[in-house]
Amino acid sequence: MAEHLEDIAHRLVAGGKGILAADESNTTIKKRFDAANIENTEENRRDYREMLFSDKETMSQYISGVILYDETIRQKAANGRMLTDIMKEAGSIPGIKVDAGAKALAAFSGEEITEGLDGLRDRLREYHGLGARFAKWRAVINIDKTHLPTIGAVKQNAQALARYAALCQENGIVPIVEPEVLMDGKPGDHSIERSYEVTKFVLDEVFIALRDARILLEGMILKPSMVIEGKNARHSSVEKVAHETVRCLKETTPAAVAGIAFLSGGQSDEEATAHLSAMNAMAPLPWPMTFSYGRALQAAAIAAWGGKKENIAAGQKAFAHRARMNYLAALGKWSRAEEKAA
Repeated sequence: MAEHLEDIAHRLVAGGKGILAADESNTTIKKRFDAANIENTEENRRDYREMLFSDKETMSQYISGVILYDETIRQKAANGRMLTDIMKEAGSIPGIKVDAGAKALAAFSGEEITEGLDGLRDRLREYHGLGARFAKWRAVINIDKTHLPTIGAVKQNAQALARYAALCQENGIVPIVEPEVLMDGKPGDHSIERSYEVTKFVLDEVFIALRDARILLEGMILKPSMVIEGKNARHSSVEKVAHETVRCLKETTPAAVAGIAFLSGGQSDEEATAHLSAMNAMAPLPWPMTFSYGRALQAAAIAAWGGKKENIAAGQKAFAHRARMNYLAALGKWSRAEEKAA
């Protein structure tokens, strides 16, 4: 099983390919559909994701795996084929979101804990049978200039991530470990220096918990937020964000980890791409670094598609563009000239 986990993890981060986060809950995707005047029905959700997964060229060249929502991993395309079979045919690995979302953490005002550990072993067995070979669990770390996060909140989220990761590996599923230090939380006025301090502390605690839980590091992927200031603070340069993120990761993340797949976390499409490319231009690095973006890969595709069959080609073209830009970024070869030319 160890070699199997390592092989899956390697495939997810190799060769510039990245992971499409298509695991939006029905509530979250409603917000994105509302912005494009698309009705949030099961059929529209199915048609939208089918549009992405059936773009065989994009999926085979740029997307290594797809994080799915519970509804989606069970859905069939309009022609009756399982959506998971369509993505596997293109060479992409199906994955699954298994957490139940962040809820208020009792006794810790302004902080959250991710729920979903109850019954997780049985759910993982079922998801493995449905074709999932990796999973995702997101921990939400609120940050401000002075007080948040607290040590207690960070430790509890780290322990939950470790328990989730152990259950995944027990069931032949690669865990994506996602501790997100919120860029766009409230008040969002923290500096990049504060982001570095908190991100380092969080990652240190996460890897302590992972080691205590006997996690095979070669069979897991880290999905961190970048070291970046709050959305309402003065913006740092692309080079500064890249430098501070890589420095933080080198100080906290063992080289044995199979790879790093960043979340976009409130950045614009192009910002997320530029930061990733600048980091990969700093090679050699201890691990492959790629993308695991949701909105930053999909926003343009949703807008171009608009819920209309006649716009499927336009939606796929928008998806292909962003996927290729991030593929280039994962190789350290993206440029604004490349963005404009495309």
